[in-house]
Parts: sequence; structure tokens; C-alpha cells
Amino acid sequence: SHSELRIPSRSVRTAKDVLDHAHEAQVIGIDEGQFLGRDLVAVCERLARNGKRVIVAGLDQDYAGRPFEPMPELLAVDEYITKTLAICMVCGEPANRTYRKVKRPGRVVVGGADLYEARCRRCYDLGRRARPAEPDPTSGGSNGAPSNRARRARARRSRSTA
Repeated sequence: SHSELRIPSRSVRTAKDVLDHAHEAQVIGIDEGQFLGRDLVAVCERLARNGKRVIVAGLDQDYAGRPFEPMPELLAVDEYITKTLAICMVCGEPANRTYRKVKRPGRVVVGGADLYEARCRRCYDLGRRARPAEPDPTSGGSNGAPSNRARRARARRSRSTA
């Protein structure tokens, strides 16, 4: 969804809704599997038993680093697993964490790059310890503190003028 790569698809609200569309396909691709709930495991098992190839993409951890159900259960029963890493938005290393940049209640907060960024373990841990989440850009509030990015840019400028 973030890469803007598009193929013909159908939206579903629940994992069971996938079954309504699967009869005509040999390969079923499911993106954002973490949002389809625990029924996803049973649905994928049923499709696989019926000879369908099922490909599921999703986050295995939430923004707090906790297992993001149902992905761990799905990983336990899959025949093939490919873990694809993002690129850390802070240092450029491979990233396996999702950092929420704003403070909002709830495990799931719908948003893209405005609310979340990929981070490697080191930058994720440093970010959680070094600073609180930045203010929500949609709320209009600001604590007046410069962002890490702004501090790094200032430090580079001061080194280059010295």
C-alpha cells in the first residue's frame, strides 16, 4: 500500500469475506493481514486445503513491538515464509520495527508516513528512550521542541561552518 504498486484487487472487511471472492482465483493475495483478525488463520488453512496458493503480507509486530495477531499464528502454520524488511528512515539500515511518530491512544491508528516510520532496532530503541513521540500534526499542537531531524541538520551546518 505504501509503495503505490497496484494490481486488480477487492477490499474485504473480515477474513471470512475473502472466501466469497476466492472461488475464481488460484492465487489469493492478502495485504495488511494483521487487520483481518484471528479468523485469517482458519481462512488461509481452508484455502490452502482447497488447492489455492495464499500469499499474506502484514506486520508481525505493532508500533510497541508486541506480536501483532494473527500474524504470529499464521507464521506457525505457513509452508513458506519470507520476511521482508523496510529501510530505516533514520539511518538507512534494514528496518524491522514500526515507530509511531505521534501520541494517540489505541493499538491501531490508521495512517501512513505522517504517523509511522520504519526503523531498525537501534533507532527504534533510541527514539523511544530519547524523546517522546512528536505532537500529532493533525491536532495543530506543538510542544515547540525541535525534531531529531532538525537537530541533526543544525549540527551538520555548525560543523560545516566551523
